[in-house]
Amino acid sequence: MKLIKKDIFGRALFLKKIIIQLIGLISYRRFNGINNLKISGSHQIKNLPERNVLFISNHQTYFADATAIIHVLNASINGQENSIKNILYLLKPKLNLYFIAAKETMSNGFLPRVLAYIGSIPIQRTWRKSGKNVKREVNTNDISNINMALNDGWVITFPQGTTTPWTPVRKGTAHIIMKNKPVVIPIVIDGFRRSFDKQGLFIKKRGITQTMCIKPPLKINYEKDTIKAVVEKIELAIEQHHSFL
Repeated sequence: MKLIKKDIFGRALFLKKIIIQLIGLISYRRFNGINNLKISGSHQIKNLPERNVLFISNHQTYFADATAIIHVLNASINGQENSIKNILYLLKPKLNLYFIAAKETMSNGFLPRVLAYIGSIPIQRTWRKSGKNVKREVNTNDISNINMALNDGWVITFPQGTTTPWTPVRKGTAHIIMKNKPVVIPIVIDGFRRSFDKQGLFIKKRGITQTMCIKPPLKINYEKDTIKAVVEKIELAIEQHHSFL
């Protein structure tokens, strides 16, 4: 009999819960006080299955985006609609909630390593390393870890793989969707680039209204849609398609 319960990546659940609560308390006023987060569509969260749900979002900072989404998902699960005002949702956070992040980002310093413990799925980017363009093979272990996380719970991903706007969506997300057939929930965020530095750790400007729109599940025809078609649907859903320019 195991004395300490762990998640699928071997992280102790009691410690994971404590870290989520601490980071939640520290970051809370960044979205409800110093700046304000305007949420819409959180009713989409209410009836989702316990596992195999993939949240796809545009990306504006390394850490603030994912932190805000985690706040909103936990608040929604605990009965709040379009609001994070009652911080008591941190008492019962969802522990099978994961997010995909670049391995080098999550291992660069003490704080990123702490943030990684709450649920990161670190991946080795095939196109970028240390700020330089590279070209390397997909790490099959990374794909297996993503598949395993979806089988266990919910996963957040930023399919452009960068904070640069209007960057094309990476095909890897489409391949993950076609293989696992998850419920895909698009999220569109704004205001984070204006209120935080690039890393999303330091406040750049106060009094900014950040927005988060949670959309209905993406409609995908798993029999007929091609990878290219799924990529385009993702770009349209997270409002990063060239037609929005």
